[in-house]
Amino acid sequence: MTALRIVIDLLIAVGAIFALAGTIGVNKMPDTFSRMQASTCTSTLGVVGVCLGALLYAIFFKQDPATAIKVVVIGLLVITINPVGAHAIMKGAYRHGVRPDKEMKIDDFRRDFDE
Repeated sequence: MTALRIVIDLLIAVGAIFALAGTIGVNKMPDTFSRMQASTCTSTLGVVGVCLGALLYAIFFKQDPATAIKVVVIGLLVITINPVGAHAIMKGAYRHGVRPDKEMKIDDFRRDFDE
């Protein structure tokens, strides 16, 4: 069980590192769209790592199926809702006139709003 505990700790640590990288990315990126990209991708990966670690812990150490199911549901919700929410926020920002600092090569939002 010691090797499994190391794997669980590594998954949780990797998840925490991705969450930290997302925080740094939000502070370092130049515009709104880059910040949203950094926060969405890294936080989703961070939650996946933490959820995998928590799932393994719930299955092998706690041996509680209810906790394992809750962890799976939370992970699936974050994986599906996080990108959709970020897309909606970016589209709303674009609609209200927020634009990237550099000119975009592909601008699908402009087509959506007939600009």
